Amino acid sequence: MTDRPSGTATDPRTPETAGVQLSATEVDDTPIFLRDDGRYVATDLARGPWDPGACHGGAPAALLAAAVEVSPTLTAMQVVRLTYDLQRPVPVDKPLDLEVEISREGKRIQTVNAALLHDGLELVRCRALKIRTTALHLPEDRPQPIPSPTPPPHDLPRFVGHPGEEPIGFWRAVDVRFVQGSLGEPGDGVAWFKVISPLSDGLPLTPLARAAAASDFGNGIGSPLPTGRHRYINPDLTVALHRLPVTAWVASRASSVADEHGIGLSTAHLADEHGGIGTAVQTLYIDEGTRSR
Repeated sequence: MTDRPSGTATDPRTPETAGVQLSATEVDDTPIFLRDDGRYVATDLARGPWDPGACHGGAPAALLAAAVEVSPTLTAMQVVRLTYDLQRPVPVDKPLDLEVEISREGKRIQTVNAALLHDGLELVRCRALKIRTTALHLPEDRPQPIPSPTPPPHDLPRFVGHPGEEPIGFWRAVDVRFVQGSLGEPGDGVAWFKVISPLSDGLPLTPLARAAAASDFGNGIGSPLPTGRHRYINPDLTVALHRLPVTAWVASRASSVADEHGIGLSTAHLADEHGGIGTAVQTLYIDEGTRSR
C-alpha cells in the first residue's frame, strides 16, 4: 500500500553488498505468493516498507487482479476498472483464502468481486468492471493517449534501495527505474516498473496484474511528505484502464497532496512502452511517524 523509504537510482550497491541472503537469481525465481493446500501464502517478496510482517499493497493488488482477469466471461472482455478497499494489513507467511464471485453477468459488461481473507477476516476487497471488446473503425484524428515517459526503462539504472532498509521485500520482486524523483522523496515522480518474480504457482502474471502492481507505487514515487517524518498509507486504490499493457514495463507519473486535516490524495497516469493506458488514484491516511497502522 505504501512504498519504502527513499534512496537513489545511482546507488552503487549490489544485492550482495546490501546484505541480501538470497542471490538475485534466487529472489527472482521465488514467487510472490506460494500455494499451500489451496491457499496463498505471501513470501518475503511481498513484504512492505512499514511493517516487516505485512505486505506491500501492490502484491495483493496484483494477485486479486490476476484472479478477476482469468475469471470466465460470456464474450471477449477487458477489465477496465479495479477498485480496492485495503481494509487491513495482509500478513506475510500466513495462509490466505482468495474468493472470486461474478456479481453481474452479461455480454456487454460484467462485474466481479474478489477478496483476500485470513482466518475468515476480510483483508482486501476488489471490485472489477469488465467491458466487451470489439473491432471498430475510429477517426484517425481523435484525441490520443499521453506518450510514454522518456527515457525508456532500458536506458535507466535499476533502483537498488536505501541503506538500512529491509533487504528483501516487494521492491526486490519489481524492477524500478526512475525517470524523475525517488521513492519516498516529496514531489512529482516518474518511474518504470517491471515485475520480475513469478506471481504464484496458481495464477499467471497477467498484463492486468502488472498494471495493478505498478499502480500501488503512486504515493511512493510521488510522495506528499518526507518519509522519515510522516506516513501516508493508502486504504484504497482505484485503477482505470482504456487498454491493457502490451509490454512488461509499466510506467507511472504520480503526484500527491496532503492536507492538514490528515487526508491526502495521490493520482498517477499509467503507460507502457507504446503510450498511455490509464490512471490510478489512491486516497491517503496522513499521520506523523514511520510505522504502519
